[in-house]
Amino acid sequence: MSSPSIRRVLENDRARAGILILIGIVATTVFGPLFVPSPTAYLGIPLSPPSMDHWFGTTGQGQSVVAQTLVGGRPTLLVAFGSAAMVVSLASIIGGIAGYCGGKIDNILNMLINVFLLLPGLPLMVVLAAWLPPGPITLMMVLSLTGWAWSARVIRSQVAIYRERDFVQAARLAGIAHLRIILLDILPNMLSLLLSTFIGAAIYAIGAQVGLEFLGLGDVSVITWGTNLYWASNDAALLTGSWWTFVPTGLCIALVAFSLTLIGYGMDEVNNPRLQSKRLWKKRVPTSARPDWTEVQR
Repeated sequence: MSSPSIRRVLENDRARAGILILIGIVATTVFGPLFVPSPTAYLGIPLSPPSMDHWFGTTGQGQSVVAQTLVGGRPTLLVAFGSAAMVVSLASIIGGIAGYCGGKIDNILNMLINVFLLLPGLPLMVVLAAWLPPGPITLMMVLSLTGWAWSARVIRSQVAIYRERDFVQAARLAGIAHLRIILLDILPNMLSLLLSTFIGAAIYAIGAQVGLEFLGLGDVSVITWGTNLYWASNDAALLTGSWWTFVPTGLCIALVAFSLTLIGYGMDEVNNPRLQSKRLWKKRVPTSARPDWTEVQR
């Protein structure tokens, strides 16, 4: 994606709103814990509702919900974006080599991609998360291993198209190394696709990560958004009506997914003008250049 395309993405209303929301959430999770008490400190009566003393109430152990929500965002977003980066890297390497080389190498790597696509994702995640030692590194490995195949297939098909372009043929005739051509010539021209892949992988990762931790397959001693929901479930928050123990965490998860979805929609509108709404079309097309639909109908 060239700089004009990046500027067009920033000018898109949906993408700009998504970026602002995401920046606000990241900034809050990074700097917010500096202004709240320790998330493990006992502050009051367990399961106390929101009040002036505790804005988000307390957990079943008498800890601050707002502190656990802010502190829990750091490892959750780190795992989500880290696993998304690993998915893009793994899919780019395998899909790029398969699409560029073709022949037997393409057949072997394509078979590997198909095997991972045929494996059931959710059971595989549960088995790997239960078998490997808990921790953020384990979660990133599990999420990347179960989520790279589909992206690799898309990248493989695009690299196969770029392989026949003139600038790639010229680079090959110049004797430039094949891996250098893939990394420096082909993949930079697919930056829009790679960014879309990263956004989709991040949305998938945050949902899968929270789901695994909610089932108790993560490190429950680490404060994350997933473990917050896990402990709220253990405290029977739904049965006791203690909605404040899980609603803030759920809203944060939804806002992150919503912001990433907005960015993805904005990028799609920039790359495909047919997806642009009527409002954006009216904004960009001057009144004098619009057709007279009444005359057209006649």
